[in-house]
Amino acid sequence: MRSAAPSRHQETSNITSMPESLPHSRMSCIDAIRDALHLSLERDPGVIVIGEGVPDPKAIFGTTAGLRERFGPRRVFDMPLSENGMTGICIGAALTGLRPVMVHQRIDFALLAMDQIVNNAAKWHYMFNGQQGVPLVIRMIVGRGWGQGPQHAQSLQALFAHVPGLKVVMPAVAEDAKGMLCAAIRDDNPVIFIEHRWIQPIQGEVPEGYYESPLEGAVVRRRGKDVTVAAFSYMLIEALAAAEALAALGLEVEVIDMRAVSPLDVDTVAGSVKRTGRLVVVDTAHASLGVAGELIASVVERTLPALRQAPARVALPDLPSPTSPVWAESYYPDARDIARTVAAQCGLGVDAGLDAVLERLCPKGPADVPNPEYRGPF
Repeated sequence: MRSAAPSRHQETSNITSMPESLPHSRMSCIDAIRDALHLSLERDPGVIVIGEGVPDPKAIFGTTAGLRERFGPRRVFDMPLSENGMTGICIGAALTGLRPVMVHQRIDFALLAMDQIVNNAAKWHYMFNGQQGVPLVIRMIVGRGWGQGPQHAQSLQALFAHVPGLKVVMPAVAEDAKGMLCAAIRDDNPVIFIEHRWIQPIQGEVPEGYYESPLEGAVVRRRGKDVTVAAFSYMLIEALAAAEALAALGLEVEVIDMRAVSPLDVDTVAGSVKRTGRLVVVDTAHASLGVAGELIASVVERTLPALRQAPARVALPDLPSPTSPVWAESYYPDARDIARTVAAQCGLGVDAGLDAVLERLCPKGPADVPNPEYRGPF
């Protein structure tokens, strides 16, 4: 385990916003995604699951395990290495009444299907005056691990969020991983469902049975009055760890889980910034021309008089993802970087005890491996 505070990678017991009418069970994000697929396949005979490695013994990190055995090879099946062609087939299947869930083990592979995603799936509803949608979910997995480097570890959510007609969601907790996937499958238009590999082993309380979570709207996961931290995907976990550590210095950090990239919930963040006067946005992608910059620009447009400091972003440098574990140590931001940025926003230096906070957050183990129980990239 990489962190000195192991619980931030293992569970999110302090994060709640679940349907209270349903009983709850503790499960990982892997189990939550698999449960969502199982329930959706069970409820609707039009749902199919297709992707490279879906019936493989490793089952897309375990998220599709047992589905083929339960629902058969006509509804859960592998696909050839032909991403653009197969995406076109899935769009056609959606247009004829099915609800495909297409899975890419890496978001990088979806680049081969950009023509179909951008020019067909995203635009169909608009071009035909809303008479027909494309009920297609494309699961894409992002995040580093085990030296996979520049072609297998990119976070490209901004590319898809830029395209009108695509919903783009990035759940960070098990409750949302299940509920948002159920909702995405029921949506009548295309949804890009992006999972960060480092959330997969994280445990959380999840409602049993079928439920849907909104595909929009940020959620405040921790209340605070001194600074607003808006985090995307796995960086929520790092932001919560930083906020907990900074509490020892008397800083009350408000942490917002953005949940969706498109539509982007600017209102929730702007409302928080009007109270705190400070903003830090934390993203899994590159700093330049990304969703962090878009969120900052949108919030500044609405809250400029309330700002006490210029907003800051914590994101990847504008360099390809490294394969070397030595480079990974300094390439990927974590809770320490968030803590430093938040402290700077609030005018705190090392003499205020920041060194002790950073020491508490100092990672243990390889920078490229999230959890010792998570055994490998496949």
